[in-house]
Amino acid sequence: MPSIQSHLKDYLDYLEIEKNRSPKTVDNYRRYLELFIAEEKIAGVDDITNDAIRHFRITLSRKIVDGQPLKKITQNYYVIALRNFLKFLIKRDITPPVLPEQIELPKIPQRQIDIMEYADLERFLSGPSGDSLRALRDRALLETLFSTGLRVSELCSLSRYIDLERGEATIRGKGSKLRVIFFSDRAKKAVRAWLDKRGDAEEALFVSVSKAKNPKVIGPIIPRTVQRLVQFYARKAGILGKVTPHQLRHQFATDLLMNGADIRSVQALLGHANISTTQIYTHVTNRELKNIHEAFHGKRRTK
Repeated sequence: MPSIQSHLKDYLDYLEIEKNRSPKTVDNYRRYLELFIAEEKIAGVDDITNDAIRHFRITLSRKIVDGQPLKKITQNYYVIALRNFLKFLIKRDITPPVLPEQIELPKIPQRQIDIMEYADLERFLSGPSGDSLRALRDRALLETLFSTGLRVSELCSLSRYIDLERGEATIRGKGSKLRVIFFSDRAKKAVRAWLDKRGDAEEALFVSVSKAKNPKVIGPIIPRTVQRLVQFYARKAGILGKVTPHQLRHQFATDLLMNGADIRSVQALLGHANISTTQIYTHVTNRELKNIHEAFHGKRRTK
């Protein structure tokens, strides 16, 4: 009978080759499942019992990382990995003692989405001033983030050879899935000005620029640089707290929904595999419910 390690290797190969998951995703699944196997001393499929799973979940709930209990959402990742592993075994005609649908996921409190007020957003996007190489890059980068809803890794991998006349580009996002992104008129104008100023042959749309008096391009921009750049302009705009590139993805989604876009379209524009991921934005965007509340609530009460 094959060992659990043999089944695990087959599953990880399946994720990489057939499901086309990223190396990071495959590595995470390996880590989640190897911890379960080690903690519960799983030697074969028959050892994956209700008792083993229950004990593992208790272990996760008591696990301390950097002085803090393991977050509920992180605990969920371990359980999801185990459920998906069991589904894979069943697909290969191997019946485990516990079926995946028997494993319930813990309820996670809805995530609070932080978004900027519109005036703050405009001040933030207008932060880069002047026509220096760095200012033009920063303006183009911020406008692109807000216009497209790109993840920071997707932004860093953009090619400069995009069709600005059409104002759209096809990118390969999470899970190697293709999707189309769109540039607003302001984003197109900012990107065009940035490209017109550049004299380098680097293929990346956004690049790092040296701090010399006559700045030069020193290679494709990296996520950490984008994070620092976003935080710098947030502070310049007087916005308190931490602002991240991913927050501009939140701004993109909420802006679309508040202006009447349907959630399925927003899901496609964000590249979300599941609609449930997109639904985290709806609690901050349902302007119509507020209008209904103001129009009909408490009308018989005296002021």
